[in-house]
Amino acid sequence: MCGIAGIWSRDGFADKAAISRNLEAAVATIRHRGPDGTGVWTDDVVGLGHARLAVIDLSPSASQPMASGDGTLHVTFNGEIYNYRLVRRDLEAAGYRFRTQSDTEVLLNGYDKWGEDVLARLRGMFAFGLWDSAKRRLFLARDRLGEKPLYYLWQGNRLLFASEIKALLAWEGVPRTPCLEAIHHYLTYQYVPPPLTAFAGIRKLPPGHCMTIGPGGTSEVRRYWRLPPPTDLRRRPTAEVEEELVARLDESVRLCSLSDVPLGGLLSGGVDSASIVAAMARQSDRPVHTFTMGFGEPAFDERPFARLLAERYGTIHHEFELTPPDEGDLRRIVWHYGEPFADSSAVATYQLAEQSRNFVTVALNGDGADESFLGYPRYAAMKLESAIDKFPRHLRRLLATIGNRLPFNEGSPRLLRVAQRLLRETGQDPANRYAKWICFFADGQKAEIYGDEMRALLARPSMEYLDGWFIPGAPAAANAAYADLNTYLPGALLTKMDVASMAHGLEVRCPFLDVELVEFATKIDPSLKMRGLRTKALLKSAMADRLPRELIDRPKMGFGVPIEHWLRGSLRGLATDLLTSERSRRRGLFNPGALQRILDGHLSGQRPQHYRIWALMQLELWYRVHIDQPPAA
Repeated sequence: MCGIAGIWSRDGFADKAAISRNLEAAVATIRHRGPDGTGVWTDDVVGLGHARLAVIDLSPSASQPMASGDGTLHVTFNGEIYNYRLVRRDLEAAGYRFRTQSDTEVLLNGYDKWGEDVLARLRGMFAFGLWDSAKRRLFLARDRLGEKPLYYLWQGNRLLFASEIKALLAWEGVPRTPCLEAIHHYLTYQYVPPPLTAFAGIRKLPPGHCMTIGPGGTSEVRRYWRLPPPTDLRRRPTAEVEEELVARLDESVRLCSLSDVPLGGLLSGGVDSASIVAAMARQSDRPVHTFTMGFGEPAFDERPFARLLAERYGTIHHEFELTPPDEGDLRRIVWHYGEPFADSSAVATYQLAEQSRNFVTVALNGDGADESFLGYPRYAAMKLESAIDKFPRHLRRLLATIGNRLPFNEGSPRLLRVAQRLLRETGQDPANRYAKWICFFADGQKAEIYGDEMRALLARPSMEYLDGWFIPGAPAAANAAYADLNTYLPGALLTKMDVASMAHGLEVRCPFLDVELVEFATKIDPSLKMRGLRTKALLKSAMADRLPRELIDRPKMGFGVPIEHWLRGSLRGLATDLLTSERSRRRGLFNPGALQRILDGHLSGQRPQHYRIWALMQLELWYRVHIDQPPAA
């Protein structure tokens, strides 16, 4: 895998050898494949380390940390700059000379030429630390949409930073103290929102942000990019928009396909990944490798649909079947994620990455299309709720009363659950309304399960995290997608894919997240993206001549896994232990009786709550793996 680690010290290092050992331990923690991590020391102030997954320019001269030609700049960089050849051309015209064919050297020279403004010229995914010895300044940055992570920790007068939390924990003296506020938010969203992490004191740099540490330890975190809000919309002919969409997607796929190692496509059987593979196949002069994860349960299995696309384009198609995880599997996944993470499809993603890495080093996928082109059913619900808001007040009150009186639990028929949610949320502000569609534990449910350690946190509603992303006057569905692009996408989906793929030395790229494509999509009138309540209508129409009809017409499945069945079968004993054992009770986080009722309701089939049980299981496993008995680096 690829990973970065580094340290900045205000006072210099009294024991350089000790710091070097710590840095090597941090790099060893994030290393999976590639050559050994190395360190570079500059002016007794900064140490940088790197574990490389070589993708562009495989020669030793492109290894990291890399120094500029004059030795004043040093960088450790995780990710890929897709337009590096164009940026290099501009730099060569300005007189810069290059020793390698790597995008890392383009980043170094770009910073030398434009300073921090180089970020505006980069299209790609990245997290890097760059030491400027002439200005005695450390510069950290993370890509716009959050494909690559960057964590940091102030330890006295030192700043530690890395691409994985585990690398920071490998440093001597870094405490493993849980952050209860982060856990409080995790139970709402299934991930820990930035800048918090599950460890007290450790922070994550939010997407689209950079951090500068200057002489004397002055530091500043600032946002260098913000996605344009969905307000400045103009209606254009549908055919014109579709043509531009296809052209921009093709360009992004072409940029993302640059690689000096074998490359393929992750193919789920849905429109998003199929659109990417179709573009790859049309641009390639050889068959594309495609990879699909299937399930033994037909309700979750998309292999037949992926096979249609693979057959149409003659790909070299690889199908795998998910193996239900045991406790050892889950512990390994929890170790890699470093924080509690409750997206159950991480299990399937982890296995898909592991299998795909046997054939390719780089894979393209379809992440980001749902958010940019209104693909989630909850967006249709938001649109419908905004229409109900226009009803007379007395009618809205009546509908809300009906919604609150409808019999409801997690085992109710889906149509009844959706109807109750639609009616119950009538009249609420958009952010709170949307939070109800995506949260795992609402504040009222937390009040029922919290123990003494967590009860004080009820005064800090997690729902407020979404408030700043709902723009007054913007269409409801577009507002929800805008919030997801800034929160759920980087916090859940991109984290899931980055950790699972990097754990196996597989680099996954997301053409739908090209910054120019995302900014273009944000300005499209949502009535074109969603026609009536038909989600992702624009993308489906634009891809109609490239994809099998069966893929376009089928309802969205998502990449779900059968955890409801697992929790009543192979994982039943583990779930009971994690939620009700004396070991978990001693933490004081939850009311034991409340957790027992949740578990009993699910196991009896009377009140299924598998997603909440899964979230609680991942939290307890995180405590056991990272807090109780942390493994050696």
